[in-house]
Amino acid sequence: MFQKKYLPIYGIFATLSAFSFLLLSQPADGSLKKTYTSFDCFCTDLFRESITSNTINLHYTLANPASYGIKDYKVSLGSIGKKSHERSLLELENANHILSGFSREQLSVPEQMTYDVLSDFINAELSGSAYYYYDEPLRSSTGTQAELPILLAEYTFRNEKDVTDYLELLSGLDTYFEGICTFEQEKSEAGLFMSGFAAKNIIAQCEQFLNSKDDHYLVNTFTTRIDAAGFLTSEQKDAYKAKNSQIFTEHVLPAYEHLKNCMNELSGTGNNEKGLCHLPDGKNYYTLVIRSCAGTSDSIPELEALVKNRRDSDLSGIGALLKKNPSLAVASESYDLSDSDPTAILNHLKDVITEDFPAPVETTFTVKYVDDALSDYLAPAFYLTAPIDDISQNCIYINPKSNYTKMKLFTTLAHEGYPGHLYQTVMTSTYGIPTVRSILNYPGYTEGWATYVEMQSYHYAGLDEDLATLLQLNQSAILSLYSTADFGIHYEGWSLDDTRDFFAKYGFTDPSTIQEIYELIVEEPGHYQKYYIGYLKFLQLQEQARSILKDDYSNARFHEAILRMGPAPFPILEKYLPVYLSAENQKGTVS
Repeated sequence: MFQKKYLPIYGIFATLSAFSFLLLSQPADGSLKKTYTSFDCFCTDLFRESITSNTINLHYTLANPASYGIKDYKVSLGSIGKKSHERSLLELENANHILSGFSREQLSVPEQMTYDVLSDFINAELSGSAYYYYDEPLRSSTGTQAELPILLAEYTFRNEKDVTDYLELLSGLDTYFEGICTFEQEKSEAGLFMSGFAAKNIIAQCEQFLNSKDDHYLVNTFTTRIDAAGFLTSEQKDAYKAKNSQIFTEHVLPAYEHLKNCMNELSGTGNNEKGLCHLPDGKNYYTLVIRSCAGTSDSIPELEALVKNRRDSDLSGIGALLKKNPSLAVASESYDLSDSDPTAILNHLKDVITEDFPAPVETTFTVKYVDDALSDYLAPAFYLTAPIDDISQNCIYINPKSNYTKMKLFTTLAHEGYPGHLYQTVMTSTYGIPTVRSILNYPGYTEGWATYVEMQSYHYAGLDEDLATLLQLNQSAILSLYSTADFGIHYEGWSLDDTRDFFAKYGFTDPSTIQEIYELIVEEPGHYQKYYIGYLKFLQLQEQARSILKDDYSNARFHEAILRMGPAPFPILEKYLPVYLSAENQKGTVS
């Protein structure tokens, strides 16, 4: 039914993945074709059918599937192909028909919001169906080949079934990658294959994965998890280790070898080394990309103006601060923070945010570092979401290649942890967001929230307030440049020279850096918009809350309303914000 269009990875400048971009469910029993008298039953069936279509999504969403009535499922990475795509569209149309049969007015407020979110998601999916070959599962930092190894390395073994599921997934990796290669060949035939530099990046990443085969982290992490599995005997552990090594050699390595060879064969067959607007109907497709990434229905020109106005305001604010206190320029380069330990920083943030945010519920987290074999390509940091039925499993990865210093580490941990992704995920789950909404992806909300709170975190680091404001405004202005460049490259048709000219106006002139930015934006359209447009939309929601509550406004009250609503498109958040700000909602009694 619904494809969960993301992996459970949230990160700074990492999209939420293309791995599941075609992981379509294919209900074997023709379910969701029956008549429903209960909206809740419909949502429950929708959730079960969707989540069982891909075992990775199932495992990371539910720690105990049986408690949700899921006791039998096919172990699968999903399916890629035109037939699966067409079948999914039929299922979406069927779900839309069933949804329209409910009387929305008779539903509770949370159910009405779920109704609106589902309707929006279905219609957005259907509206983009004509652009099947425009999508891309392979991206150097956020594609299948990059993020899947992390999810396999973090695949929790809670029982023996998890172990056997994991090994079965590994056994199917070569078949799944073969499907991706077939898709890429079809893209090439349609004149829509990726740019030459993007293909080169994928090839290099595959080579790096293959070069570490003699001491591979996927083998090592499997051994560590098996050794810690108290539900297995010593004999079972040895047998599973041997089986994993065999499957890794016979299926995983050949999968990456085949993908590398496929990219080598197709490299150079792409017809476009620039933005999406240079493709047939590319502007319309980019508009759909932005709607999906940023969660907004605003036109591109409206968003371009929004970003420029914010940048002008931020730069004016910086100028005013420096005029008032010229020493801030030196201070911005010479300040120190009291702690550089990630766990200590996260615990500090957890304590200091309570004046502006609802008190965090008790949970646990671990901080890990990206393996060297992936560090050149993965995001600077990312958060692996906890299962909705076990919010204690939270993991934040830091990429050591990012060379974190001073505020960069502090604000990154705020983005990923408190009050960012970890906090938002756990709190929204605690407030009881309907389960069916966990299968949907609204990165404008999730990354916009994380960027919004990241900006606030400058004021939690113990710095002088003017210095904190200066650093915050500077970061916002820099991110706005990437956002404008994304619009420029994919909607306005900027060349590399155009991009260089734009950044030069703001003092950024290093040719290799600008080329790297240009190629990243070409490869991942909308990459920056979920962060920056999402951030600006949260600022608009905050102003809406101030207007509604007036003297009764508080940051904590606004943030609680946002967390209770959960991930959704911004027009829907704007619609329901007055209800969730109400006194009744603060008691948890919205109905």
